[in-house]
Amino acid sequence: MKLALVYDLRDDYRALGYSDEATAEFDSVETIDGIHDALERLGWRVDRVGRGVELARRLADGDRFDLVFSIAEGLKGRSREAQVPALCELYDQPYAFSDPLTMAVTLDKPVAKRLARDAGVPTAPFAVLSAADDSAPVLDFPVFVKPAAEGTGKGCAATSRADTPDALRREVARIVSVYAQPALVETYLPGREFTVGIVGDGDGAAVIGVLELLIAPNADAGVYSFTNKQDFGDHFACRLADDAEARLAGERALAAYRALGCRDVARVDLRSDADGGPMFLEVNPIPGLKPGFSDLAILTELAGRSYDWLIGAIVDGACARHGLHAPSRAEAA
Repeated sequence: MKLALVYDLRDDYRALGYSDEATAEFDSVETIDGIHDALERLGWRVDRVGRGVELARRLADGDRFDLVFSIAEGLKGRSREAQVPALCELYDQPYAFSDPLTMAVTLDKPVAKRLARDAGVPTAPFAVLSAADDSAPVLDFPVFVKPAAEGTGKGCAATSRADTPDALRREVARIVSVYAQPALVETYLPGREFTVGIVGDGDGAAVIGVLELLIAPNADAGVYSFTNKQDFGDHFACRLADDAEARLAGERALAAYRALGCRDVARVDLRSDADGGPMFLEVNPIPGLKPGFSDLAILTELAGRSYDWLIGAIVDGACARHGLHAPSRAEAA
């Protein structure tokens, strides 16, 4: 069976002059190689299509695939992660991962928080500010400030925690100026930080495991920032957590996953308040899949599952949804 692998390669955009931060969500050659090799071991014939625009050209020319496996983040727009799944639906092309609506609402953190909150998933009090001189939100200080629609820690820095109204205005001005989008301001959560891996669809979705992120003394204090994420091994440690607080984080992550309509796989981030209550932060429906490095890959291995199992769970879920027969290794040979 033929599978189209769609992705944004970081080196391609760097060659065009984009900065490291602008390309932070894009993937390395090692990630693409790892996914490609795993899919081939699972029996797929993999066609490395590349960027979404190339998939559009191929589909318009009449090419079709048994399945599209897209980790393309898109370059511009608040709904950029929805572009490839929307293209697949336009051409009636089966694909893995969440649908365009879920991709769009999960990238917009305030929208995702509202939907999760309305479904009963606890999240920290928050406000959205479009300019530094907007009225200060009625939130207790300290607060945390970040872009409304970015990932991979973009916009998060040591200064993101604001303890005064003046600091808040400076951070909002920075976010609006640098990222040309509103700032999400939420009550600062001082507790433990968790990321939860989930696979499946609807009632069949299940937690793989709960990973706790432990901040090193030399990291940006209390912040899972862009700098910290780029040098994860030097600034963070992680462990699989299974105590009562971690299990509650898993339950709340699964509730958010279902409320937001996620499919096949996602990684849900939570942080606890001072009372040890995990609060929903955000969900990534296109989680990083670099073998041995990305949070989800590490989490899966710590939970006793292989990288091939993770990739297989994603494509098996998509095949079941589209009524496809997943290939066997014998068929690939």
